Amino acid sequence: MKTAMGVQKQNRAPLLQGLAFGLVFGFLLQKGGATKYDVIIGQFLLTDFTIVKIMLSAVAIGMIGIHAMKTLGWVKLSPKSGSAGMNIIGGLIFGVGFALLGYCPGTIAGAIGNGYLDALVGGLAGILIGSGIFAALYPQLSQGILKKGYFGDLTLPRLLKLGDWVVVIPVALCIFLLLCWLEQAGL
Repeated sequence: MKTAMGVQKQNRAPLLQGLAFGLVFGFLLQKGGATKYDVIIGQFLLTDFTIVKIMLSAVAIGMIGIHAMKTLGWVKLSPKSGSAGMNIIGGLIFGVGFALLGYCPGTIAGAIGNGYLDALVGGLAGILIGSGIFAALYPQLSQGILKKGYFGDLTLPRLLKLGDWVVVIPVALCIFLLLCWLEQAGL
């Protein structure tokens, strides 16, 4: 029989793990320069590819790590269902916010940690206002555009009808080669 205190401690473990990973992620974003406005604007202007390198590195490492944990039986993947409409709306919200302020949600948190006032005032307000507007419009959106182009919980291995590692290894290799090319090109 579990006590109330035991259940409460058990429920906190994922939150504490998430907090720890979030702090490490924020630290690495800051160390990589991804929280600097000039670096982010440089990416928009295609003069500084630091952000692309960070994102591609994260995709490759995350993809290999998640599939390794899945292979070892440590995790069970449960991809969320999606649609073209969801991607379009999400991309528009993300893109407009990113273009207006020059931060994404992750870099806003890192920039706030660095003490950047624009991220605290504009970024946090933007997240709260944008989330509130989306939540208010969700009932209408979920009956319309969010359903358009529904593709379910499709993944690249399922789409190609191949095993996970048959897709993960070549994709990771392509990302690695692209990162090497970007570095060699001085981008």
